[in-house]
Amino acid sequence: MNILILGGGGREHALAWAIRQNPKCDRLFVAPGNAGIAAVAECASLNPNSRAEVLEFAQENAVDFIVVGPEAPLAAGVSDALRDAGFLVFGPSQAAAQLEASKAFTKEICDACGAPTAAWARFTDAGSARDYVTRQGAPIVVKADGLAAGKGVTVAETVEQAHDAIDLIFDGEFGDMSVVIEEFMDGEEASFFVLSDGTNCLPIGTAQDHKRVGEGDTGPNTGGMGAYSPAPIMTPELQDQVMERIVRPTISEMSRRNSPFQGVLYVGLMIRDGQARLVEYNVRFGDPECQALMIRLGAQALDLLLACAQSRLDETAVTWADDHAMTVVLAADGYPGKYDKGSQIKRLDEIPENSFNVIFHAGTDMWDGKIVATGGRVLACTGRGATLQQAHDRAYALVDAIDWPQGFYRRDIGWRAL
Repeated sequence: MNILILGGGGREHALAWAIRQNPKCDRLFVAPGNAGIAAVAECASLNPNSRAEVLEFAQENAVDFIVVGPEAPLAAGVSDALRDAGFLVFGPSQAAAQLEASKAFTKEICDACGAPTAAWARFTDAGSARDYVTRQGAPIVVKADGLAAGKGVTVAETVEQAHDAIDLIFDGEFGDMSVVIEEFMDGEEASFFVLSDGTNCLPIGTAQDHKRVGEGDTGPNTGGMGAYSPAPIMTPELQDQVMERIVRPTISEMSRRNSPFQGVLYVGLMIRDGQARLVEYNVRFGDPECQALMIRLGAQALDLLLACAQSRLDETAVTWADDHAMTVVLAADGYPGKYDKGSQIKRLDEIPENSFNVIFHAGTDMWDGKIVATGGRVLACTGRGATLQQAHDRAYALVDAIDWPQGFYRRDIGWRAL
């Protein structure tokens, strides 16, 4: 098969790494890719959010299967255009992608199907939103009602912080968006990944990530500073509960609305006293959770994605090894705020990689034969082992072998489980 992956981050590098191992994969393209992806696939210089560019490339290169990595092409309707042209695609339609593209849409779905989640309200002006927060008090959660690259959520510990977050959103920090304000939920967070072909659902893994930039889970939210899989809190009993109360009702409600969901549903959960509530849905693999999942899944990842796209999940199973994985993100100094681009990352070519030790590239490029940092989150050092401690040690050994003074990372990834 000729396969095209859309995207150019750490998630797409992990998908490409796993898919490349499957003998079904003949040629593998990634658009636009990055310096690390170029070692396992052919990088194509095109805009993954452009229906016309992606369609033309797929036709000219006899692509058989297209995997949409990030959320932006899904929200832009790229998957719809490809399906209309007869291509086999992994990823939801533009209508179904609203589960991530609109926080209010997801809340409405939860209300309609009875899925447990936080109490919420939506506002289209700052004054009403500020008044609501003043009445409710803090802590409280303020969300931009749209795609914000993982940075549109503020867990406000004071009313003043919530007001500042509201003003930031209505001042256009993330574009023209309304605001969703939610009840603060405490407990332990976990991520649950489920494939859906529109009718059938197949759980394919659990993970926990670290959103905060600082050690001890402090500081502002980021796109994710590290993750590990599986998540110990996600017992088989809790997974069954989430499937019964949250996932299957959501899939049924989407079908009822004539917007069947096909793709991966990233179920963000808050767990307390053995009960799970939905924090949010994403309609693509998480980053950096995908890196921890893919190093565990390996070549079978392609078989699972194909079964999902071909509506064969009812005859498909996941084969899990009794293993663990951890990924540690190296980010550019200043992230998640302003950061410089162009600093050279050294010694990457000296570090041996195998199925237990992989450095996935997220924000890199090749300039004059040198690998340089071009993003906020730049590398994801990922280790796999028989125990979480072993995976931890392997991931941090990779981190320590890299020479990049302009980067930073957290030393406590996995601290809850360890």
